[in-house]
Amino acid sequence: MVILLLLLSVILIIVLTTKLNVHPFLALLFAALVFALLSRMPLDLIIASINDGFGGTLGKIGLVIALGVIIGAFLEHSGGAFKLAEVVLNIIGKKRVHEAMALIGYIVSVPVFADSGFIILNPLNKSLTKKAGLSIAGTGIALILGLTLTHVMVPPTPGPIAAAGILGADVGLVMLLGIIISSISLIAVVIYAKKFAAKTYIDPNPEYSEAEIEEKIKNAPGAAKSFLPILIPIVLIIGKSLVEFSVDPADQEVVWIQITKFLGSPVIALLVGMLLAFLLPKKFDKEILSTTGWVGKALTDAATILLVTGAGGIFGKVLQNSGIGDTLAELLSSANLGIWLPFLLCAAIKTALGSSTVALITTASIMAPLLSALGFDTEMQKALVVVAIGAGAAVVAHANDSGFWVVTQLTGMDIKTGYRLFTFGTFVIGVFAAFLVFIASFFV
Repeated sequence: MVILLLLLSVILIIVLTTKLNVHPFLALLFAALVFALLSRMPLDLIIASINDGFGGTLGKIGLVIALGVIIGAFLEHSGGAFKLAEVVLNIIGKKRVHEAMALIGYIVSVPVFADSGFIILNPLNKSLTKKAGLSIAGTGIALILGLTLTHVMVPPTPGPIAAAGILGADVGLVMLLGIIISSISLIAVVIYAKKFAAKTYIDPNPEYSEAEIEEKIKNAPGAAKSFLPILIPIVLIIGKSLVEFSVDPADQEVVWIQITKFLGSPVIALLVGMLLAFLLPKKFDKEILSTTGWVGKALTDAATILLVTGAGGIFGKVLQNSGIGDTLAELLSSANLGIWLPFLLCAAIKTALGSSTVALITTASIMAPLLSALGFDTEMQKALVVVAIGAGAAVVAHANDSGFWVVTQLTGMDIKTGYRLFTFGTFVIGVFAAFLVFIASFFV
């Protein structure tokens, strides 16, 4: 009965968000209440689940999401994203536009949402593509798929951060595994973009001349400044995880280890990254930090993510307190899906809902009470589950995904071409990443 109720709850979320256009926050909250009432949970336990689920989840990762969004806003508005692009182009070479755009997207999407990253980098992509005499279809797909990989698999992007918080996974290990899996998947992105998508010719028609883009880069912060808000938090968080993973427990109280663990906690690491981001504007105006400035607008954007994440925590807590974990584990143990379960579940929800972030949060909420019963007990296994969910969050982007419309409208693709190139591309990279996770599961 509880399994049937779970399926009905997921269907309810999908119907509410896609057919009735209900906000994901309300859909998740309503689905959690329906599940709790129909499964005959005690009323006081329902209240406790709502409070603990919302507060507990946001208590773990709410600040991290907010700080990550602020860092992204400063990179976007200061022109730092263009500077990152310039550095990558200088390293790779302007003739390798597909490779360059995939890698640029991969880097920029760590702090910046994939949709926003595509909008920011689209003028640069069009200019380079026109100069190289290439089709915007190939380079545009390389850019958006590169953006997608880190968007769904590498913290401090909000989706993976939220999933790690809900599952109690170590953020540093998620980051480490996410970088490994997604960076290898970047090879598939380049091959797909060059060998398949590039065969469809679409004229780039650049909005900015090369001179105008050069002017934007000239006014942007330096390369080192642009990299630091992304690089330093990643190094600090991974450093903390490596120390905890490799140092003898008896040595955990050593001063340098304590400092490393403090600086590597996600909140402190992102706080450091935010302070570094404050150095990006050439002229720092206090208005930037106001409610109407860069910070205010960034936090307004973060509010929706925080509410949806909190509602996902409620849904997960209700499922956990219902005892569905043991029931589902009993059923799924015979199916022997293993690490494929979180991937397939998230892929189904992503395809239905359109939002990768919502799919990540919903799937993590469903998986949370199942981890122990399915044998995902170690920190490394939990981190791998988060990355598997992230791979599923890429499959597949279509008309219910805002990114689909951003890409098709800005590149001049018609809808049919968008499905053939972008939608199929997200399927390819998601499944490819899932196979890498499957291979990695034998070693962790």
